[in-house]
Amino acid sequence: MVFSSLIFLFIYLPVVLAVYYIVPVKWRNPWLFVVNFIFYGWGEPVYLFLMIFSITVNYIHGYFIHKYRENDALAKRFVLSNTIINLALLVFFKYFDLIAVTLSAIPGLHFITPLGITLPIGISFYTFQTMSYPIDVYREDADVQKNYISFGTFVALFPQLIAGPIVRYKDVSEQLDFRAGSLDQFASGIRRFIVGLGKKVLIANTVSLLWNIYKAMPLSELTVLGSWLGIIAFSFQIYFDFSGYSDMAIGLGRMLGFEFLENFDYPYIAKSITEFWRRWHMSLGTWFRDYVYIPLGGNRRGYGRQFLNIIIVWALTGIWHGANWTFLVWGIYYAFFLILEKSFLLRVFEKTPPWIQHLYTLLIVVCGWVFFDLDSFSRAGHYFSAMFGASGTGLFSPADLYYLSNFAIMLIVSALASTKMWKNLYDKINPRVQSVITPLLIIIVLALSTAYLVDNSYNPFIYFRF
Repeated sequence: MVFSSLIFLFIYLPVVLAVYYIVPVKWRNPWLFVVNFIFYGWGEPVYLFLMIFSITVNYIHGYFIHKYRENDALAKRFVLSNTIINLALLVFFKYFDLIAVTLSAIPGLHFITPLGITLPIGISFYTFQTMSYPIDVYREDADVQKNYISFGTFVALFPQLIAGPIVRYKDVSEQLDFRAGSLDQFASGIRRFIVGLGKKVLIANTVSLLWNIYKAMPLSELTVLGSWLGIIAFSFQIYFDFSGYSDMAIGLGRMLGFEFLENFDYPYIAKSITEFWRRWHMSLGTWFRDYVYIPLGGNRRGYGRQFLNIIIVWALTGIWHGANWTFLVWGIYYAFFLILEKSFLLRVFEKTPPWIQHLYTLLIVVCGWVFFDLDSFSRAGHYFSAMFGASGTGLFSPADLYYLSNFAIMLIVSALASTKMWKNLYDKINPRVQSVITPLLIIIVLALSTAYLVDNSYNPFIYFRF
């Protein structure tokens, strides 16, 4: 089940909210515990056992880490045991086939065959969420959760279960036990959800049509203009798809009395790659910072060790996104530019105009998406050749001009919506006027999104495959 579906919008969500606010407060977590599993099991009920196993393993380890906290050596063994089990599950379900295919390419190593396992939806997200809980209990950053239902509610919480943001237990532990909620918070949640729905359905789904055209086009027909049109369309698609989902998750959380941390902060206005990754998928960045980068030593042991730590973190960040070596290269690609910036490039930028910094950042990010979405090095290489005029197919074709004219308005709207322009204009409006136009705008976006969903079956979420 996805947020941008008619079943979710007009059946599942109204029923969940109605019962949630009718039942006594003490029954709200048990109710969420049940409906979370209905939501997750809607598409693949076979993996409900995996979710229950993950909840149970992390709950038990958290309990024993808390119980034996005074015995540091034993507590560390429980942390290590929990980490190994979580990572083993993630590696098996997500990376076994990649490892098998890679090893089979080596002469004499044909004894491992791919299993063709279907990837459990959201396993990368909920594995990181659950794995951080025992670590935080060990660090005394979070209190142990003794109520299994409450802990299970946290792990399987449907607003952010399958595509984030990555919500850490310590950030919502108090809210699990007590959520006051208010009419203003609920209304804010509705607004935030519908804004995210509009970003996903009206923008991401529309520009994705242009990317799908060029992604499916024979590489021998890709021109310079066409290849840039395609990857720019994907750049907008993935931003509005993922940030839209995060907006919907945050909005749903507020409807249920939760406050999740922000996950995006206009990343396409960044003036460096360092700044871009402080604005993009912030929950993943802070997770790797707190649980990998800092434990490795961070920037405390000199430049050499810091650069090695950056490479390790970004290699892991890349492969976290998918079971393909192109994702690993994508991560190392960003590590390279982050190291350059920390070495000297940020100091150079202090003397350059902001528009040059911004252009540099967009160029690196847009080119990076080629590695991200094309599933082979050969395809990525040919695509880059077309982008930079090395494929011999010319600057543009009549088809490129046709697609450009058809999608020009949508691309301009996407570009403007990627900035703070609309927010800044809205903030300048008189609050009384805002109180009138805001409900109207929300109703219009909901109506248009619903009309789109009724009329179209194409409605994927990119990050579901991670």
